[in-house]
Amino acid sequence: YVGIDTGITNTITQGTSSSLFSSKASSRRKGSSSWSSSNDHDPNKKGFAPRMNTHADTASSREGRKESNQNDNHNHSIGKHQQLQHEESTHSNTHSHSNNKLHRFDVNMNMNMNNPFKSHDAKDDQIDIHHMAHQQQHHRQTHQNRMSKILSHIMPPQAQTQTQHNQSNKNDNQKSNLPPLISRSFEWKKLSQHAKYIETTHLRSLLQDQTRSDQMYATHDGLYFDYTRQRITPETMDLLVDLAQKQNLNSKIQDMVNGVKINFTEDRAVLHTALRGKREDQGKIIVDGDDVMEEVYDVLDQIKYFTEAVRSGEIRGFTGKRLRNIISVGIGGSYLGPEFLHECLKTEPEGITKSLGYTLRFLSNVDPVDVERACADLDPEETLIVIVSKTFTTAETMLNARTVRQWLWDFMGDDKEVVRKHVVAVSSISSKEKVEAFGIDTEKYFFRFWDWVGGRYSVCSAVGGIPISLLYGYDLFEKFLQGAHSIDEHFINAPFKENIPVIMGLLGVWNMSFMGYNARTTLPYAEALLKLPAHIQQLDMESNGKKATRSGQLVDYPVGEIDFGEPGTNGQHSFFQLLHMGQVVPCEFIGFLRSQHDICIDGETVSAHDELMANFFAQPDALANGKTAEEVRVEGVDEDLIVHRTFEGNRPSLSIIAPKLTAYSCGQLLAIYEHRTAVQGFIWDINSFDQWGVELGKKLATDVKNYMIESRTKKEKIDAGNPATSRLLNYYVEMSEQNPCETLWDTNPLTSVTRKTHREHFPPVGHDLTGHDGKLKF
Repeated sequence: YVGIDTGITNTITQGTSSSLFSSKASSRRKGSSSWSSSNDHDPNKKGFAPRMNTHADTASSREGRKESNQNDNHNHSIGKHQQLQHEESTHSNTHSHSNNKLHRFDVNMNMNMNNPFKSHDAKDDQIDIHHMAHQQQHHRQTHQNRMSKILSHIMPPQAQTQTQHNQSNKNDNQKSNLPPLISRSFEWKKLSQHAKYIETTHLRSLLQDQTRSDQMYATHDGLYFDYTRQRITPETMDLLVDLAQKQNLNSKIQDMVNGVKINFTEDRAVLHTALRGKREDQGKIIVDGDDVMEEVYDVLDQIKYFTEAVRSGEIRGFTGKRLRNIISVGIGGSYLGPEFLHECLKTEPEGITKSLGYTLRFLSNVDPVDVERACADLDPEETLIVIVSKTFTTAETMLNARTVRQWLWDFMGDDKEVVRKHVVAVSSISSKEKVEAFGIDTEKYFFRFWDWVGGRYSVCSAVGGIPISLLYGYDLFEKFLQGAHSIDEHFINAPFKENIPVIMGLLGVWNMSFMGYNARTTLPYAEALLKLPAHIQQLDMESNGKKATRSGQLVDYPVGEIDFGEPGTNGQHSFFQLLHMGQVVPCEFIGFLRSQHDICIDGETVSAHDELMANFFAQPDALANGKTAEEVRVEGVDEDLIVHRTFEGNRPSLSIIAPKLTAYSCGQLLAIYEHRTAVQGFIWDINSFDQWGVELGKKLATDVKNYMIESRTKKEKIDAGNPATSRLLNYYVEMSEQNPCETLWDTNPLTSVTRKTHREHFPPVGHDLTGHDGKLKF
């Protein structure tokens, strides 16, 4: 019956065994295995095997048939491990949901038909099977007759037969060539069963286990990582490591750091680790014939020379003034990573000293207000623009780049040397012609990075190196790279159970795919890390927000958490109510032994940093232990209010403690989260290094822009292809009352960001903008 078509399968499913696959549907919603959610198919029972229920089944007959089938087909008792592995191999050639259902039907039918044990139940099965086989034959004949009538209008009978044969062979070949999803594996199913046990436990009890506590932490290079407040046992970690080995995690890590093209949708290597590698490693990594480490250090040396020359005054602006202001123009990974690092160093003691007399601002949003904020009160003659775009075509970035270029021209004239002296490009080598066409000096002011560096992984390249080194000096940026490299070495070499990024990645898979927690929050108890949650949000959600595996199959297990966060203690007064009493969200706390700047006020018993860290330690315990009704009742709370003041607890978290927030420890944190993201992608068998999901919106935005231009020019209604979008666009165009930009060119040749210099604004005067269109008043 292996050849039964989908139509007949549907008929059988809907008719004679409507509840046949209900346990599979239920288990898939929970992210568990195909059969393990059903009580009838408990893998902990002897002789666990996939089978089909019929109307003649009873609880006792099902149990009896399982025992007889096991004894008769295998002639010996097999353990749970062997039988689950048998299931995995049985499913290796069928991968879509419908084919999995069909295959389980076939296996059970054949097992029962070949069973010589003539019990009353077996006889009932044979009667049912004979009846169902008769139905299959009838439905197959009906289906084929219908198809023949349809095809007879299209092709001759001989061609019909050949086409059907070819299509059947094609489908069979496609099925047999696809590897099974990881959710079909023995290791995954073991974890699914184990999760049911974990659901019966509470962290309040688990935290009292001294042996467990002593096993659930790891250290490396000054970092202390504690995960005792995760809903796991030592057995959980054993099973997760088994899953990692099943997915060849170590080999995948080695492939990544050695330049294998693991970004399979774009045929690219993934080598952000090389950006902070050692100079002596030149010659060890070759990609497309290029020595990767030689390339990296060519650019790092160029960054060091250029930024030191600017800071020393050797390189100056068009009018001869020192370049003291930096505006970094970029979006996404070209902005979030560098800004996260900038905020870390802004209050770091060495960073404060090195940045005196300099200003760094980021321009990312295409909203014109962002341009206003970035350029406000800066002297263009003392400003260096850094344009960061791998392709030099990113719509938002290039519009902002053209705007600030006009800003420079408005003050200093449209001499081509203005751009050559005031604009720097960080882009791919393949974009060099576009950079040159923009007017940038590609010999001295162009810094390349490579296709094997994704934007969200690029802060260690010139993307972060140029703006950070201009403001803080190259030496501080180099310390950041050294911290990241320390974690790279740990990630590559440490055993899985001592490996901080690997453990965090495995816990991420556990919480998302097995415990059903679809969100995660990052809680740095350091104000200087206020931009870390936003960076992790992009790093993780753009990397693992995917739907298909390497082989192109849709995943049938949950992947890709929603990441968010806020520095403590601000977050406690924002969304911690939900963390304690609403849906369960695993939390990641980050703290430091010493503050960048501690304060001790006369009369206070603790320092400000101790006050902060008291909250850092209290919150994980509150989430884990909760507060029982009895504990609330002892406090004398009215009985009607007890339910509102009871905390269930049992909410997982982990904690990371570093000595102090410096450039070095900032690099360590960055690398930990980069590798955590990669580990989860490797386990889930998805591509963590592409981002096709952002492309569709970009394309539609271009279409909408053209609609608006045409409507404003021709004064016609917009037809956007559907009435809802058309109505919204027409409302916007009509109510905004804005003329096309080109109609304003002659009346106002200056940009809306043109300002008097900061010197002319002292003492402060009113701004020089007026009107709803934001144009200068003359």
